[in-house]
Amino acid sequence: MSNTLVIIPTFNEKENIEAIINAVFSQKKQFDILIVDDNSPDGTSAIVSKLKEKYSNLFLEVRKDKKGLGTAYIHGFKWALKNKYDYIIEMDADFSHNPNDLIKLYNACAIDGADYSIGSRYLHNKINVVNWDFKRLFLSYFASKYVHLITQMPIFDTTAGFVCYKRKVLETIDLNQIKFVGYAFQIEMKFKAWKHKFKHKEVSIIFSDREKGTSKMSGSIISEAVFGVIKMKLQGLPK
Repeated sequence: MSNTLVIIPTFNEKENIEAIINAVFSQKKQFDILIVDDNSPDGTSAIVSKLKEKYSNLFLEVRKDKKGLGTAYIHGFKWALKNKYDYIIEMDADFSHNPNDLIKLYNACAIDGADYSIGSRYLHNKINVVNWDFKRLFLSYFASKYVHLITQMPIFDTTAGFVCYKRKVLETIDLNQIKFVGYAFQIEMKFKAWKHKFKHKEVSIIFSDREKGTSKMSGSIISEAVFGVIKMKLQGLPK
């Protein structure tokens, strides 16, 4: 067993899932993988189940319904803590996060001393995003700026979803009190970690838009982030 778990939430990712699993397992450092699948009708979980015969450090949790990204990660976090992993990494299934960057996130925590590390698309305001149209890039970049303005977190990419947490961070944050399930989940986790005075480090990554499958972004997810950040800020200190 590795000391590091990569959590990959999935819903209808049959085009990507085998390739992303193979890519993570091809890294020089050993990572374990937990797939949290929301009962994908396209058979994603069946592909993972078959791969479990090949990889002993591949794990699968299938939930009955599609409940949102945030709840999938909370499910994975609790599983990771129960199974005593020291480092827990969030990662997308669609190759927007490059598996070769996993070691950067791990080293930032394991070697450089950060409590949580962030794969940043906008480190020092330099944009590292490939194949997004202008509208989506504008929305994402200024969403991070907006969150920074409202919360005052000293983080360039506040909405990033490629993050490594040390075990103690997830043990300290009351995971049952996380309110947001969509885009704002990533903001809330960083906000609470920052409020608990955990040390973070951003590492520069190149974010690439998916080539296969369908994006899960929606208007309701964006609205949750815009209005949720204000509510979160007004609530003050986290649990």
